[in-house]
Amino acid sequence: MDLDNTEIEHLASLVRITLSAVDIDTLKDQLPKILEQFELLNEVDTSDISPTGHAVNVESVMRQDELRTPLSTDEVLSNVPNVLGDHIRVKTVLEE
Repeated sequence: MDLDNTEIEHLASLVRITLSAVDIDTLKDQLPKILEQFELLNEVDTSDISPTGHAVNVESVMRQDELRTPLSTDEVLSNVPNVLGDHIRVKTVLEE
């Protein structure tokens, strides 16, 4: 498989890298050889292997959501460093 400069530049844009003219010439020789190696994978018999999304079983480490009684206003405000009445006071983000 021969690749021209336009194809290599397109591949570089897809992976968001900038290539010099020297890099493009180097890749013009190397990429076809790399792609040939991947073609060897087509020769492997995978008919007895079921497709997987992950190589290992993935389990969630998050706890289940449980319905609980909410904290009272006083309990919430007891953990806040700056209170104004029944509200949490924060630094000004937007000024009018």
